[in-house]
This record gives sequence, structure tokens and C-alpha cells, in this order.
Amino acid sequence: MGRYLNLGNAGFASIRKGLYVDKSMLIDFVNSTLGTKEKLTCVSRPRRFGKSFATQMLCAYYDKACDSSELFRDLKIADTESFEKYRNRYNVIYLDITWFISTAEHVEDTVKYMQREVIKELQNAFPDSTVEQKSLPVALSDISDRTGDKFIVIIDEWDALFREAKENVVLQKEYLQLLRGMFKSSVTDKMIEAAYMTGILPIKKYGTQSALTDFQEYTMIQPAKLAEYVGFTEEEVKRLCEDYQLDFDEAKRWYDGYSFSRIPSVYSPNSIIQAIKNGEFGDYWTETETYESLKYYIDMNLDGLKEAIISMLGGLQCKINTRTFQNDMSNIKNKDDVLTLLIHLGYLAYDSNSKEVFIPNQEISDEFKNAVEYSGWEGISAALQASEELLEATIRMDAETVAAELDKAHMSNASILSYNNELALSCAITIAYYTAKKDYTIIREYPAGKGYADMVFIPRKHVSKPALIVELKWNHSVQGAIKQIKEKQYAGALEDYMDNLLLVGIAYDKESKKHECMIEKYVQ
Repeated sequence: MGRYLNLGNAGFASIRKGLYVDKSMLIDFVNSTLGTKEKLTCVSRPRRFGKSFATQMLCAYYDKACDSSELFRDLKIADTESFEKYRNRYNVIYLDITWFISTAEHVEDTVKYMQREVIKELQNAFPDSTVEQKSLPVALSDISDRTGDKFIVIIDEWDALFREAKENVVLQKEYLQLLRGMFKSSVTDKMIEAAYMTGILPIKKYGTQSALTDFQEYTMIQPAKLAEYVGFTEEEVKRLCEDYQLDFDEAKRWYDGYSFSRIPSVYSPNSIIQAIKNGEFGDYWTETETYESLKYYIDMNLDGLKEAIISMLGGLQCKINTRTFQNDMSNIKNKDDVLTLLIHLGYLAYDSNSKEVFIPNQEISDEFKNAVEYSGWEGISAALQASEELLEATIRMDAETVAAELDKAHMSNASILSYNNELALSCAITIAYYTAKKDYTIIREYPAGKGYADMVFIPRKHVSKPALIVELKWNHSVQGAIKQIKEKQYAGALEDYMDNLLLVGIAYDKESKKHECMIEKYVQ
């Protein structure tokens, strides 16, 4: 067994010894593509979303140098017709691009170094074949000609050069030329049975064209048939929470939020696993990618970016055009490019129906909060930091302090938190109550009684604080807000909290630029 050719199944064996969620039906999908025009697959996912796990699994399954029957015996793939047909039947080339970057003497030598090292192994494995070329595609072609064997090529972190050497256009083109030689040439069909590439970014574009058009792409924007293999599904997380006695509702709050048309609820897998191992919820995914990365793109503050991020912190979704993004980290030209990149990095979720982006969960929201605090957005940062006092004042029914705190939050950054309608007011109020998220589920437009309450704060499990019904009025009286709550019987939807329920009316006057607040305890 080699390092690049037929490296065996040790990697997947170690994965199976730990906490493992069965994603083996990905193999059935790849099996369906073998030898077809759809045999080239590229899957892009954020960091810590199981990319390397998938590549190790595929290596173990296809590698003819080992017997992996026991590793798959109890997995779903073992029950399929294709399982035995293709198991351990191929020569597998495995390329971890981050490995070559880190071990090459200079990053600019990465492509030459990679070809040289892989060809060395091919020479040892196929001494009777002519493999003394400097070109890996030619070496693979010669071996196929002489042996009749085809290769399965698996590439992990395929886009690493575009991330690590994002300004080195010469190196990037050299790398793409290598990939074209293997996957977009006249001899591809005779030497490649299938290819599986995975990385963070989709395949690089030049203008409107992809450099590797024959690949079938499955991205965070269009995962298509592979949606269930991007992160953990809700059913998988429910089972894990039951098995390891974790609060599923809390897991959902912390790590859910990624959504695809086929799979509406997807969770960050590394974060779930870390929460299980540590027995508590926290910011685990973000530890792998520090806030500096997010801060860099926020600091660009391209037209409308600041407003978009603030509105998402306030719980809103933002329209986006993902088509201008060139699938790299250097050609960022506008707000939409930044937001699209943040989708691929896992910082934002994408709603394919509405073509909107949003912050998916508490873990990512915390990361945005950290980035904002260190990006010179002093007003917003101050508003977020003051939110604890705002909630405390609300609970103790101190309407005067609530109004004063909202005034400060608004005036500290009027350019962003300016109100032109009740939706804008609602967004700003959500930002102001940011820290309440740890104790409450905050729902906008909550169906209640004879209409929809503007905002409802429902206490989380084991939280003794009162529930809140918040009605907002833009350029109307605060008394009207409380009256509406009562007349439309919003409290009826919160019958479990009737003995501990506050009615909160908040009004904003555009002339005086002042807030008013009225708070009453609900009386049946």
C-alpha cells in the first residue's frame, strides 16, 4: 500500500472506531456513475462538514489492495446490489492537496512536486509500464494502455491552492492544466473510471465558464441529490441526541439552520459531535476558523454589506445574486460575491426558493457578533452589549429604562438602525434583544388569536423567566400596541405561560426619534 496509490482502509477503519453516522449510501451514488459520462463528481462543503470522512470511506471501498468487507458489513451500502460488484475492485489514486502544499519546498512547486511523488509510486507499482514521464496524466494513460486497468481518482481539498495561494494565478493555471489533462482530455474515458473531488469552493470559473465543465457539481447552493450527505440530517441528530442524552431543542438552536430543497434541516456535523463528546453545547465549529477570516470580508464593507449583515443579525433574510461569484477568494467585486463566499464557507445559509441568505444558528450568530465587535462597528457593538440590561429592564417591567435603552441603541448608529417601517423597527428590536436568544426562542409574526403577534419570546426549557408578547408600532401610540394585543387575543396562543406572561408595547415616533414603552402583566 502506498501514500497516494491504493493507500488502504486504515483511515476509514479509524473513523469507524469513533462516533460514526452512516453516510455509506454516497457510495451507491458514485457506483451509479462509474464508467458513465457523469463519472466526474465535485462536492463542495464548509470546513468540518465531513469532506475527508467521505473521501476516506470511498478509498476504503474501492481500493483493490485491501479487503474492506468487515468495515461496511453493518452499513446501509451493504444491502445494495452494487455493493459486492465494485467493492475493492480498483486502483485508487488519492490526492490530499493540503498535504502537497505543506510538504512541497515552496508553494509554487506544489503541482510539479505532486506529479513527481505520485509518479514515483506508479513506477514502483507498475514497473513493466512506461511511467517515466513528468506528466501524471500521461503516466496514467500509459498504465491503462498496458494493463487495461482504469483508475478511480479521489481528491481531497481540491481547492486548497485557490485558498492558500489565492494571488498566484500562474500556479492556479498550472494546477487546472493538470486537472484538465486527467479529466478533460481525449484519453480520460480509457483511464478514469470515476473521480470524486471535494473542497470548500466550487470549481473555479474564468468569466462565465468553468475550467472543468465535465464535472457534476454539488454545492452548498445546489446540493441536488447529495443534500443528505452535506452535514447531518434532522433525523440523524435526533437519534444522536437520544443515544447520548442531549437536549434536541438546544442542538437545533445551536447547530441547525442549513436548508436545502430535498433536506430542509441540516446540522453542522463537527459541532454536534463535539457537543456529544463534551456533554455541552458551545461554539465548536467556529474554533476551526477564527473570527479573523469572517472579519476580513466584513471589513471590506462593499456596497450594502454592512446593512445586510446587521439585518441578518436582526433575524431577517437578504436577497442575493450568486451567479457573479467566480468561485475563488480573490475576485470579490461586490456585496453578493462576499455573501456567496460566506455561504460556501458555512457562515451563511441559502434559501434556494426565495434566493435569500441568512444566519443559520446560534453558533454562527455568535461568530458574526464577534466579527462586528472587532470591525469598528462601534454603534452596533454597543447596542448588542447593552442588550442584557434591556432584557432585565423588560422583565422587571421598567418601561422607562426599556425606552431609554432602545433610544441609545438606535442613536448609536442611526445610519444602520434607522426606521422607515415596522419591519425595520422589528429588525432593530431583535438586534437590541440579541442576548435574549440564550434564554428565549424569539419568533416574528407569531400566529396568535385573531392575527399575528409582531414578536413572541418563548422561554427555553428550564428557564423561569416570563414569556413576552411584543407589539411594535411605527409612528403610532404605544397604548395602541397594548390594546391590539388584548383585542386580538394574542395571549391565547401562549396558554402554557398565562401565569407568567408580560405584554410589551413598543412605539417609535419618527418626528421626535424617540421610543415609548408600556409593559403589563397578563391577567386572565
